[in-house]
This record gives sequence, structure tokens and C-alpha cells, in this order.
Amino acid sequence: MTQHAFQTEVTQLLQLMIHSLYSEREIFLRELISNASDACDKLRFLSLTEPQLSAGDSDYRIEIAVDKGAKTLVIRDNGVGLTEAEAIEHLGTIAKSGTKAFLGQLGEDQKKNAQLIGQFGVGFYAAFMVADKVVVESRSARVGSDQAVRWESAGDGSFATEKIERAARGTQVTLHLKDDADEFLDGWKVRGLVKKWSDYVCYPIRMAKEDGKELEQVNAGQPLWTKAKDAIKDEEYTAFYRSACKQWDEPATRIHASVEGRLSYTTLLFVPSEKPFDLFERERRGVSLYVKRVFIMDDCKHLLPEWLRFVKGVVDSDDLPLNVSREILQQQATVEQLRKQITKRVIDHLLKLAQSTDEADKAAWAKIDAAFGGVIREGVVTDHDNKDRVARLARWRSTWTEAEAGRATTGLEDYIRRCPESQKEIVFVTAPNLAAAKANPAIEGFVKAGREVLFFCDPVDEWVAQHLTEFDGRKLVDAAKGAGDLLDAEAKKALEAKAKELEPFLGFAKETLGDVGEVRLSGRLADSPACLVADEHGISAQMEQLMRRMGQSVPEQKRILELNPSHPLVQRISALHADSGRRGEVADALHLLKDQATLAAGGTVSDGAATAKRLQGLLAKALG
Repeated sequence: MTQHAFQTEVTQLLQLMIHSLYSEREIFLRELISNASDACDKLRFLSLTEPQLSAGDSDYRIEIAVDKGAKTLVIRDNGVGLTEAEAIEHLGTIAKSGTKAFLGQLGEDQKKNAQLIGQFGVGFYAAFMVADKVVVESRSARVGSDQAVRWESAGDGSFATEKIERAARGTQVTLHLKDDADEFLDGWKVRGLVKKWSDYVCYPIRMAKEDGKELEQVNAGQPLWTKAKDAIKDEEYTAFYRSACKQWDEPATRIHASVEGRLSYTTLLFVPSEKPFDLFERERRGVSLYVKRVFIMDDCKHLLPEWLRFVKGVVDSDDLPLNVSREILQQQATVEQLRKQITKRVIDHLLKLAQSTDEADKAAWAKIDAAFGGVIREGVVTDHDNKDRVARLARWRSTWTEAEAGRATTGLEDYIRRCPESQKEIVFVTAPNLAAAKANPAIEGFVKAGREVLFFCDPVDEWVAQHLTEFDGRKLVDAAKGAGDLLDAEAKKALEAKAKELEPFLGFAKETLGDVGEVRLSGRLADSPACLVADEHGISAQMEQLMRRMGQSVPEQKRILELNPSHPLVQRISALHADSGRRGEVADALHLLKDQATLAAGGTVSDGAATAKRLQGLLAKALG
């Protein structure tokens, strides 16, 4: 045999490959199967113009054999094979890709048809993670049986080659396994790894049955996503969704698309119809990454933004480079381009469903909105690139949906279509739950004036309110903030006159309620005697509570107590204020008004014992 030295850097890189780059040793089998598949791909392509290369054996296949006695694992294929010169060049040089050189010889049109990943690139050296000696026997399809080559190395900085006779074309890689790699001599273990990593390699991967006499295919073969859509039944899609995505429900919708161009990829994505138990495990993603049908990783968080974590399925790319390790593919610039395109495709699909008049689409969107509406609204805050389009997807309950039977939620575009032409803002109210939002006194005037109010009653909506300040040129206004400008000029003038008349009473109320920033008459109330609102630039009571739960410091917030001057209770209390001997009763009544306004908005009173004592006194007096 002829001895050769590896390329200068090979020894150092090989040690890095074996000890650092791969977190799972089992990756070696995926790499060797990929190389075998690539060799078959290359020969199949060459045979289009040179049919003699595959004459007599065009049934491309990969075989795996385990020999426990010899402690060897063998992977063989009947692909294009190697000459001695190619073995020295490709297997002796780290980062040398036969596929890259092969593609360089092809015209641009032919490149689209060459289904290649990379013949004997760096992945080959992953074999040394589990083997202390690797032997490669190969015969090129272009040479005779007496021109085959044997290549072997212990991964110690050198390798040896010699010419041998080999009747069949193709390549056989024999791994002499290390003592700590005995697990890969277990046939069931190897079968499991084939299913996990290489199930969708398009060539049959065969292993001996238990009797050792016959070979059987252990991989699924052609993946569902590579088939024509019109050739796939709904039941097949559902079966794939349940098995590959590990779901139990029916998918609400699916996105099956093949894209060719600057980026070539196929997606088969599903949106579940029910909320999965791990929806709020933010590191979890439901999308698996494949490269040319070779499994790379589950939960690939770099393919979709966090708010789309409920999407399940696969992305199969033709363009991701397989350089040092398939485990660091997500760091490639191509992945960022993929992410943008796939995200756009998913949002487009969801928008189409949300805006469709088709009954099936409407039913699908209703399921998605019910299960994932809150998560979708996260995208308004976290996905800056798609903020406007995600806002068009966002849905809420509102005063209109509560009045319309069968209307679950509404979006901002529909809100604008319904609102009066004179209305220049979108009104919402924040609350801890739907009941509190509907009962909040601050919305009464808006409802009376014919303005729809959106109910922001999910914790994420507090963050949405901070980030979504405008939509299609209309400002979003919190019904419980600012002055609640609902009055015309004449009504404003009358309110100002009433405030001047009650100035002593309002001053007493402010002095009595030391924890409020201001007491004023309200133009936003209709039926309730009082409400608590925030300054236009202050934070809402719900946001304040959220921040405290998260351990964040909250700047001092003093709410504004607004009183309804036309309410009999407010009129009675203000009249009692004129009797200096009854100021104690007025003070208790003001405290109770503030507390009931807090409770009506879904908040909690700061001193429950004092509130209870005042109520007891009031009840005792009322009951004589």
C-alpha cells in the first residue's frame, strides 16, 4: 500500500471534528448515508447522457451490514464510485467537496436538475468519532474491475491507498468500531438511527432481516412533501401530520409549497386546530429542517419567528451549504433568507383564511384564532419586520362582537370599516378578563356615542397596547386613559360650568382621597357614578400589576377619579358636602365610590378591611 499524509491542517481539524463539532456521535451514520445517496444521485444524473455508466445495474440502493464478531459496521452503495486519484483527492483533504467541483462543470440549466448535497465532504470524517480504523473500497463507474481502490486510515494524520479488484461499481465504507461504540453493532439501534436521520433518503436503505438471509428496506423512501399536491389525499396529509409532527388532533390548515429560484425549498407546514400543551415553551418549535431529504434537526427555531411556534411540519432546503457541520447550519445567511420567505408565506396564508368568505376557510380560521389568537398578537410586539401584517391578523372581542350573535372576534380592518366616518381613533380597554372589560365604566360613554370598543383582556394585550399605537392612520386610544374626549362644544361648556360650581366639593374629594392624582367630572360615563382612569401617558392598572408580578419597579401611579355629575349618587354626595357636620359621611362615600370603581374595572382595593368597615356602617345605617 502507498502511504500518504493528510493535508497539513487535517490532523488538527480531524481532532476538532471528532471531539468538538458534533454533540451526538450517531450523526456519523447520517453523514455516511448522505454520501452514499449523493454518489447514487451523481451516477443517475451522469447516466442521462452516458447510459453505459449504469448499464446492468440501475437499481440504485444503499446497504448496511453489522458484524458483531468482527466489530464492524459497513455502509455500501452502487453509486458513481471513486478512482484512486479521486480517493486521494477527496478523502485526503478536509473541506474538499466532489460535488462542488462536479457542479462547477455543469451549465446553469443543468444545476437545477442535479440533486446533490456533497460527495465525501467533511461529514465523512465523522466516522472517526466511533471507529479507530476506516476502510473505503471503491470502484468508479468509469473504470474496470481491476482499477478499484482501497483507502484506509486510523485518523492519525495519514492514510494509505492501493489498487484492488472489485467486481461491482460503487463504494463500501467499513468502520472498525471503538470499544466504546458497541451500541452501533445492535441492528435495532442502527435501524432506529436510519429512521431518525435518513428515513426520507429517496433510495432504499436495506439491512438484513433477523434470519440474516434476506435484505429488507428500513427507510420510508420518498417523503410526502416531494410528491405532487394533487396526488396526495387529505387522509395522507393528516396521517403525516400526526406521525411526523406528533399531534393528535386534525390540522386546521396546511401549507404545501415548492419554491424554485434564488432559494429552492419545499415546505409542508400545518397549523393545529387545538392548543398543544407545550405552546408556551418558547424554545420549542414545531418545524424540522431537512436538506435534500436528509434530516438535520427537530425544533429548528431559526426558520420561523417565536410567535409562530405553533406551526408544525418540515422545511426541506436545496441551498443550505454543508460545510463543517450540519449542526451549525442555522448560522448560515441562507437560513435568514429562508426564514423571511417562509414567514411571509405563513402570514400570507393566515391572512387569506382570515379574510376569506369561504365557509371552510372561515371555519379553519375560527379554530386557529380560538387556539392561537393570543400567540399571534405576540407578533405585533416581537416581529418588527412584519408588525403591520401581524396587526391585520390580530383579533379581539369587542362591544360589537358581544352584540352580534355568532361573532367571536374582530380585526382592526373590520373595526375601521364599521366605525363612523367622523371617528378618527380605534378605542380599546384593557382588563384582566372579558367580564371586567365589559363591565368597565370607562367604556360607557363610548358605547353610548356609538363607538365600538375592543376588549384587550389577555396579558399579551398590555404589551400590544404599548407597541401598536397606530393602525392605517388611526390612533389607538385606551378608553380608560386621558380625558375621554366624547363631548361636543356645548356639552364641554356645560361640564366646565358644573365643575366650577362643584369646585369646593371636588377639592375636598381630592384632599380626602390622597392616593388619587385628581378628582374631576367625567364626560365618558353614562350609567355609573364613577370610574378610575390613567393619565394619557401613564400606564394602565393591568400593566402595573403585570410589572409588579414580574418583579419590575413601577413608577408611582396616581389614578384619576372621574365622577358622573348626572348620577343621583354623585349629586346626593355633593349636596351633603354643603353640610359641614356630615363631612365624615361624605368622606366614607367617596372612598366607597373609588373602591367600587376599582372593582368594576377588574382591579383590587388596596385596603379591603377599611372598605368592608365602611360598607358595614353604610348597611347598618340604611337598615336602621
